[in-house]
Amino acid sequence: MSMEYVILNGEFINRSEAKVDIEDRGYQFGDGVYEVIRVYNGKMFTAEEHLERLLESGKKIELNISYSVEELKQLLKEMIVKNKLELGIVYMQFTRGASPRNHAYPGADVLPAFTAYTRETSRPVESMKNGVKALLVEDVRWLRCDIKSLNLLGNIMAKQKAAQSGCYEAIQHRGDTVTEGSSSNIAIVKDGKVYTHPATNLILNGITRRKINEICHTNGIALQETAFTLEDLKLADEVFMSSTSVEITPIIEIEGKPVGSGSPGPVTKALQDLFEKEIEEQCGSLTVKLR
Repeated sequence: MSMEYVILNGEFINRSEAKVDIEDRGYQFGDGVYEVIRVYNGKMFTAEEHLERLLESGKKIELNISYSVEELKQLLKEMIVKNKLELGIVYMQFTRGASPRNHAYPGADVLPAFTAYTRETSRPVESMKNGVKALLVEDVRWLRCDIKSLNLLGNIMAKQKAAQSGCYEAIQHRGDTVTEGSSSNIAIVKDGKVYTHPATNLILNGITRRKINEICHTNGIALQETAFTLEDLKLADEVFMSSTSVEITPIIEIEGKPVGSGSPGPVTKALQDLFEKEIEEQCGSLTVKLR
């Protein structure tokens, strides 16, 4: 078996040799930030946007990430080549480092811990073609969802509720207002127009979400960034989720009731096709396509 390389504090080492201190603040407090970047044909998709968001998240929690976007990009590129990754993801995170347990931040002498690895992951083509089911879950997370932090307990509890109900995703809502999925952004389509929650502190401003918004503006697809309600969700013609991992995936059933016709709708399909073109422009021709 060939060696799998990971990054530990800027150095490439064998994954089996990678160790993190038991008092690392990411492990004990969830005190850190992370990113996941899709890789197609051995190339990262929207790498700059992801890495810029990583640095922004670090600033929001006063975590000093000493790397530039270009430095991180080069390290990740090298790891992709070393691991011969063609289709999958790159995961990376920065924590506030290791120090004796104390809720307050450690001193400046404690350096952040940086880890990264690759994983082969196929495109979820069947889900994207046929659509998935979703469950409604009250959004009980903290009020800084705009930070891509390691604190994901609320998200995974919501995802588990969905899984236990035979659903792919949990659509979260604060009272009557729909926010986002447990691991995705949510959008609805009504009368040909796309609606999605604005990029406030209540959602993560997804990179795929941003790309969809660009595609809509470029291709004359009506889009409005505005909060929508559970009733709007119920009456939508189409609903879709978006993220780095699922790209654009139709939601065809919510709480056991069909969305629109119960099949992926025309606007969602058009966005999927346009999104594939964006991938191919950056990363080359895809071997597995939706249509």
